[in-house]
Amino acid sequence: VSGGSTLTMQVARLLEGGPTGRLTGKLRQMRVALALERRLDKAQILTLYQQLAPFGGNVEGVAAAARIWFGKDPARLTPAQAALLVAIPQAPESRRPDRHPDRARAARDRVLDRMADLGVIDADTARAARAEAVPTARQPMPQLAPHLTDRLRAQDPAARHLALTLDAGLQARIEALAAETVAPRGDRLQMAVLVADHASGQVLAQVGSAAYAADARLGFVDMTLAPRSPGSTLKPLIYALAFDQGLAHPETLVEDRPTRFGDYAPQNFDRVYRGTIRLRQALQLSLNIPAVALTEAMGPAHLLAALRRAGADPQLPAAHDPGLAIALGGLGLTLEELVQTYAAIARGGVVLPLHATGGAVQGQRLISAPAAWQVADILTGTPPPAGLRAGGIAFKTGTSYGHRDAWAIGFDGRHVAGVWLGRADGTPVPGAFGADLAAPVLFQVFQRIKPRPDPLPPPPPATLIAATAQLPPPLQRFRPRGAEAMPLDAPRIAFPPEGATLDPLAEGVPLRLTGGQAPFTVLADGLPLATGLMRREVLLPLPGPGFVTLSVIDAGGRSARVAVRLAQQP
Repeated sequence: VSGGSTLTMQVARLLEGGPTGRLTGKLRQMRVALALERRLDKAQILTLYQQLAPFGGNVEGVAAAARIWFGKDPARLTPAQAALLVAIPQAPESRRPDRHPDRARAARDRVLDRMADLGVIDADTARAARAEAVPTARQPMPQLAPHLTDRLRAQDPAARHLALTLDAGLQARIEALAAETVAPRGDRLQMAVLVADHASGQVLAQVGSAAYAADARLGFVDMTLAPRSPGSTLKPLIYALAFDQGLAHPETLVEDRPTRFGDYAPQNFDRVYRGTIRLRQALQLSLNIPAVALTEAMGPAHLLAALRRAGADPQLPAAHDPGLAIALGGLGLTLEELVQTYAAIARGGVVLPLHATGGAVQGQRLISAPAAWQVADILTGTPPPAGLRAGGIAFKTGTSYGHRDAWAIGFDGRHVAGVWLGRADGTPVPGAFGADLAAPVLFQVFQRIKPRPDPLPPPPPATLIAATAQLPPPLQRFRPRGAEAMPLDAPRIAFPPEGATLDPLAEGVPLRLTGGQAPFTVLADGLPLATGLMRREVLLPLPGPGFVTLSVIDAGGRSARVAVRLAQQP
C-alpha cells in the first residue's frame, strides 16, 4: 500500500526527516504541513520541493540532480533530461539511472508521453526525446575554490547567493596546475596559489591547497591564510622603503661581505660574497647582507609599520621586539598578505585590499610611485628559472629557514600572483628552494593567465634615472646610519688560485692563507688534511694526479675553497 501525500506533506516529510511508517510521524508531518500552508504560497512550497526532492543515492534537489546526472544547470536541460528528473523522485532508488537504466528510461518515456498529451511539447519533440540515451554514471560535482567558498559562506551563512570575482576558467587551470605540481613529489608536499588583478584588487584565482580532501597533505587547510616565514620575499619592500627615505638608489654601491650587526651576523644563502656591488644586482641576486644593512639603517620597526599599512598582520615571536632578522623572514606572514603587498608595489605604491566579492576602497600610499617603479624595474631583471625566458615578469623568490617554505611572487602590468610550496605541518622539505621549486610554477601560472604578460608602465616623471657616477655624492655609496657594521675578516686561499694546474713538490703542495682567524682546518674533497693549524703557509701532502677541492675553515667557522688540478709527477 502506498501513501497519498499531498505535495505539501511531501515537503514536510523532507524537511522534518522523521519516519512516516507510524501515526506519530504522520501527525508530526501534518503539523509541519499546516505551518507551511499558513506561511507560504504554492509556488514557494513547490520551490522547496525542487530543492529537497530525492534523486537517487545522496542526491537532493533539482540543481544537484542536473549537475550529477547531466553535468549542467537545470536551465540547460533538454526535454528528455527534464522528463527524467520529473520521474526519478517518485521512486528515487528503483529509478536511479546508474543502477536501473531500463526502469529510468521507461519512467522518463511515460513523462514524455504525458507532456505531449498536455501540449507541453509537440509529438516530434517527444519522439526525438525518447531517442536520447539515459545517463549511466554520475558526473563529478563542480568544486572550484573550495577553501575560498568555505570562508565566504562562514562569514555570511545566511546568504543564498554569493557572486565572486573569480575567473572560473583560470581557477580550474590553476587548480589543475597545483595538482600536477605536487603529484610526483610525495604525498606530503602542498601548494597554494593566489592570482589577482592588481588594478582593481579582484581575486581571480585562489587555491588553498592542491588537494582539498583531508589526506597526508592536510588539504583541508587553506595555506593562503597560514602564517609562514616569508624568507627573502620582503627584500623588494625593504629596498623600496630605502629608496623612499633617500638612503639609496638602484645604482648605489654597497658592500657585500661578511658583516656583524651588533650580535647578529647574517650570511648570504650561498655563503658567497660579491664585494662591492650595485644595489640593483644585490636585489636580483637576493643577497642578505645589503638587505640587512638597509633595514638596520631605517630601523626594523619602519619595515613592520609598512607591512601593517599594506594590510598585513605580521606574526612575531612572543615577547620579542622586532630585530634585523625580520628582513630575512624572521616573522610570520600569509600568502594573501604577501600578494597584497606586491600588488601595492605593482600599482605604483598604493594599497588596495584584495577582495573576492563586491568592491574595495583604495587604501593609503605605501611607497612613492618612483620607488615602486624602481623596484619593479629591478625585479624584471631577476634571472628567470632555468630553461625559461624572462618575459617581462617582475618577481622575487624566497626560502625560509630549514627549507620549510618555498615562495615565488611576481607581477606584470595587470596581474599579481603568488605561489607557496611546503608542508602544511611545517616540517622541512629537503632541497626545497624558492628559485628552483616555486619560481617555475609562478611562470606557469602567468602562462595560464595569458600567453604574454602585460607590459609594466613607464617610469613616473619624478624618477631619478642615472648611472652611479652621475648620482649625488651621498647616493653613490651606501653608508649605514647609526652604529657601524663591523666587518668579519673571512679566510682566503691566496695560493693556489682557483682552477690552477699544479706540479706537486716532493714535500707536497704549498698552501698560503690570508684573513680569517687561526686555528685553521684544511680539507681536501671533504677529508681533513690538517687541523689546529696556526701557520698561514704550509705544504700539504695531496694525492695526485687529478682534480681536488681544497677547503679552509677558520676559528669562527668562516670558510673558503678553491678547485685545482694536480699534474702527474715526473
